[in-house]
Amino acid sequence: MPERSNDRRAQKTRKALASALSELLTQKELHKITVQELCDKAELNRGTLYRHYLDVYDLYEKIEKETVVDLALLLLDAGEQPTAEFFKKIIEYISQNKSIFRMVFSPNTTGQLRTQLSGMIKGIFQQKQIEKGVGSLSENDLNYMCSYRAQGCLAIISDWVTGDFKESEDFIIKTISLLDSNTEKVF
Repeated sequence: MPERSNDRRAQKTRKALASALSELLTQKELHKITVQELCDKAELNRGTLYRHYLDVYDLYEKIEKETVVDLALLLLDAGEQPTAEFFKKIIEYISQNKSIFRMVFSPNTTGQLRTQLSGMIKGIFQQKQIEKGVGSLSENDLNYMCSYRAQGCLAIISDWVTGDFKESEDFIIKTISLLDSNTEKVF
């Protein structure tokens, strides 16, 4: 059974493994990554990996689950903020977790985390719109409009992440906020 520990050394090990997995996922698909190759990249031995995870898939799934929980909590809190502040919190979180988001937006992953992120953002947009009053929009129209907003935001974030974070956080926040505010006017 994998050991669960929260000491600094274990956290450093988990971070090294996540970073190595992220880097490998930019080069190949998840199912083609071996435990040995992951350990070599992280500069750890196989036994160290097995103390924390069952295999490469377990590592990936744990990273995915932790990220979903973190994002859900962040989005719930940020959802009550004005749109620019909402995007600021998301972009700051992504910037603080670059290696994880390189995995999220890598074409070599399952795409499940990106789908969940899109669904969470869409849900926040729908909730905000319902609280404001949807006006003449039907439930179906609201669903499509919020999907469009969420996917547009994710497209910009994806380009930023896959472009190796070349633009500043402020530039991305302003760009998303401007484009989204113009979309929101349609409501």
